[in-house]
Amino acid sequence: MTLHHSPTSPYVRKVMVVLHETGQLDSVRLVPGSGTPVAPAQSLLGTNPLGKVPALEREDGCALYDSRVICRYLASLSPKGAGLYPAVPALWEALTLESTADGILDAALLMRYETVLRAPPQQAADWVEGQWGKVTRALSVLEQRWMAHLEGPLTIGVIATGCALAYLDFRFAERDWAAQHPALAAWSVRFGARDSMQATRPE
Repeated sequence: MTLHHSPTSPYVRKVMVVLHETGQLDSVRLVPGSGTPVAPAQSLLGTNPLGKVPALEREDGCALYDSRVICRYLASLSPKGAGLYPAVPALWEALTLESTADGILDAALLMRYETVLRAPPQQAADWVEGQWGKVTRALSVLEQRWMAHLEGPLTIGVIATGCALAYLDFRFAERDWAAQHPALAAWSVRFGARDSMQATRPE
């Protein structure tokens, strides 16, 4: 299989962590393929018309995207992946946690694009802060309601949350989200020590 990949994409990191955790890293060939909303990677458009990574080309030629679809597919290929998507009703918790983490990433990436792709006079500070408001509300909910799940068995929601928090540290360290969420921050440090997280750290 071929994975269109960018080492700084937190969505790609989710997929890479799943590959590590399920022992499938050697089954995937990595191909660089990053772009932006205003300049999508041309080499990727034939695989994913949205021009976004990650995108996975299967051996039968069919392509899968986005990270949620790819992670679930990869988990289905390995016995080690079964626990990432537990049986109902726990499945709904795992998927909701994943959705919350992905929502953090959606907002954080919009902030990143606003400050990187627009010149300072064109940047909308109130819009950026509106996105950060989504992040902080989600962080509060994670700390108030989801710590027991995060401390439990490894699921796709746990992986997604670890990748989302690591992305905040990577791109928005100056906002110091951890100071307001100490329990979540302590969990993030512990989760970040996993071999799969260490192996996928962006540089």
